[in-house]
Amino acid sequence: MDIDIIAKALKELGHPTRLTIFKSIIRAGYQGIAVGGLQEQLSIPGSTLSHHISSLASAGLLSQRREGRTLYCVAEYDKLQSVIGFLQDECCIDEVKSNSCKESSCN
Repeated sequence: MDIDIIAKALKELGHPTRLTIFKSIIRAGYQGIAVGGLQEQLSIPGSTLSHHISSLASAGLLSQRREGRTLYCVAEYDKLQSVIGFLQDECCIDEVKSNSCKESSCN
């Protein structure tokens, strides 16, 4: 995955309010959570919540769907997995190279 896309997602998640919002959306599961319920749950003014939801959506971390008059936010779990995987794929990669070099006497 492109590092700029990952950086954007991490940037948006780096804001405490957006991280709190995203955590609530993740907890709601695949059915999502109504924006009104999210606002009530987190006690965030509507305009502020809208701004933060827009930022998370622009990073591809959530999508929205409308059912009648209710707007739901749904986490994009594949995108979240991509961001986490991007970091996990690099875990200890240099350590493995160093250890294999020590074992085979690489210099």
